[in-house]
Amino acid sequence: MITVTNLAIQFGKRVLYKDVNIKFTPGNIYGIIGANGAGKSTLLKAISGELEANKGTIELAPGERLSVLEQDHFKFDAFSVMDTVLQGHAPLWKNMKEREALYAKEEMTEEDGNRAADLELKFAEMNGWEAESEAAQLLQNLGVKEPQHYKMMSELSNNEKVRVMLAKALFGHPDNLLLDEPTNDLDLDTVQWLEEYLSSLEQCVLVVSHDRHFLDAVSTQTVDIDFGKVTVFSGNYSFWYESSQLALRQAQNQKMKADEKRKQLEEFIRRFSANVAKSKQTTSRKKMLEKLNVEEITPSTRKYPGIIFQMEREPGNQILEVEGLKAVDTDGTVLFDNVSFNIEKGQKTVFLSHNPKAMTALFEIINGNREPQAGTYKWGITITTAYLPLDNTEFFQSELNLVEWLSQYGPGNEVTMKGFLGRMLFKQEEVEKKVNVLSGGEKMRCMIARMQLKNANCLILDTPTNHLDLESIQAFNNNLISFKGNILFASHDHEFINTVANRIIELTPNGTIDKLMTYDDYIYDESIKEQKAKMYGE
Repeated sequence: MITVTNLAIQFGKRVLYKDVNIKFTPGNIYGIIGANGAGKSTLLKAISGELEANKGTIELAPGERLSVLEQDHFKFDAFSVMDTVLQGHAPLWKNMKEREALYAKEEMTEEDGNRAADLELKFAEMNGWEAESEAAQLLQNLGVKEPQHYKMMSELSNNEKVRVMLAKALFGHPDNLLLDEPTNDLDLDTVQWLEEYLSSLEQCVLVVSHDRHFLDAVSTQTVDIDFGKVTVFSGNYSFWYESSQLALRQAQNQKMKADEKRKQLEEFIRRFSANVAKSKQTTSRKKMLEKLNVEEITPSTRKYPGIIFQMEREPGNQILEVEGLKAVDTDGTVLFDNVSFNIEKGQKTVFLSHNPKAMTALFEIINGNREPQAGTYKWGITITTAYLPLDNTEFFQSELNLVEWLSQYGPGNEVTMKGFLGRMLFKQEEVEKKVNVLSGGEKMRCMIARMQLKNANCLILDTPTNHLDLESIQAFNNNLISFKGNILFASHDHEFINTVANRIIELTPNGTIDKLMTYDDYIYDESIKEQKAKMYGE
């Protein structure tokens, strides 16, 4: 249990929040949400002791252990992967090092012998004899293969280090667990494993994430940082979002009477509860809605960008024909081979692969930016495309301001361009910023504005939720659901895929798996799992 009392945090004159009083209790997973800069990660840093609060106290229950997902990926470069994970259980690691030092002595004194006996007893109590086996299983589940377990951390890629750090945080079943963006750089299969793992925990877990499906799957409570306050609500992200939108609509309807509002809100809770009861997610198991009441439902101050894709012309029946495509990486790895498909009108297709480079290679090929090793592709004559690449670096290497930059990509005067940028939540003074100083999220919002100027009838999106906050992801997602044209995309966002895609094409080194179904149906179909194993040679 974590008890936060009268917490206040500010930087200079800017107050993030004050008078925060919360008890984070065992058996609950708290999803922490808030606009960019609201102080989500700051709250975790204050709880972990990395950052000193201006006021207040944070206490763990006596004898409890706190574990944190490390963000410094170079901190453990001098250690092996296995030793890094074992350090996640600090008392066990300290015990192991002391035992090693004692047994390394040429001669042990009687005092040393007594101390060694005490250490052995405590080592067994902490399940030390199974520690390496447990650590190895965690690493395996997170996609770090056995040959890497005794490599030095300095030898790993950043993507691999992220997984090791996550294993370190989970190791030893800590009483309290703080996870800041734990799904970053994880593939969809690993995220699914992590959802199931966290769902089985009875400890206290606090999570910051931009992955809505992940938050929905694991959260029993939502911690909303808004209005300069930190408020805990029963329920997951989807409940918070839908209820806050309902409350906002009610607030805008000045004529609605109080009893009518209450009736609407109560009906919403009943409807949402019924949906959750049918779910297999942990939110159902933990009965997250038991304590809900109407008073908890309030509007939010969040601002959602105006992402609206419109088609200049209706697409014809021929969209895209692909025949026998093959792509090979620079190191000789076959990304995909013998890929053939025909995209039909109205299809919104997600492309999957064990190797994320495969989707990028496909999108670069069909956009004319890369030559395939074999095969052909042909667009229909009525098709116009708008492409959101994975790497947008080359677009922002100039001294242009935002208005000048956007004006390169479509007709319209300065007022028109400012309008598009305003819809993407750039304030009046921000449109004069130079594009080469923008953050990752600001660059993504610029690229989305650029796409909207094209009025294309086919959107090509390579991992579109990268660098976006929850509000932008939600707005993007909502518009793609209603978009009437074709969409070809890749994503690590489960909710994004499941709500947008009506066709799944998985690219493998030995052809494709091509299904007309939802993503949820695809990942739980046993026959497809067997087919995937054969296609990847597993």
